[in-house]
Amino acid sequence: MSLTVNGKSGAVHTFNGPYSDTDDLKDESGVYVVVCNKSGSYDTLDVGEAAKVKNRIETHTRKKCWSDNCKESIECAVYYIAYGKKPSRMEVEQDIRKNDDYNFPCGEQ
Repeated sequence: MSLTVNGKSGAVHTFNGPYSDTDDLKDESGVYVVVCNKSGSYDTLDVGEAAKVKNRIETHTRKKCWSDNCKESIECAVYYIAYGKKPSRMEVEQDIRKNDDYNFPCGEQ
């Protein structure tokens, strides 16, 4: 299963997931999008990047914000990007974050 997320640049990024269980995530470098699954319709809650995605999601400081903004199923989709690969995970995260089509109620960077 996959989820496509558009960047402000026009780039289309294909993410693995979304997953409801962090056991399905790898502790690898990448970009993650946290979504609220409303019966197959997804509202974006947050986007970020991390060297170890699984650990970051499991210990994230904004988890309360996610649950405050989603009474349904909170899920996470991941685009794994190896260290040193272009575009970098920071470039992809910022490209997505700057796209006005998305509302990220849980944090800005």
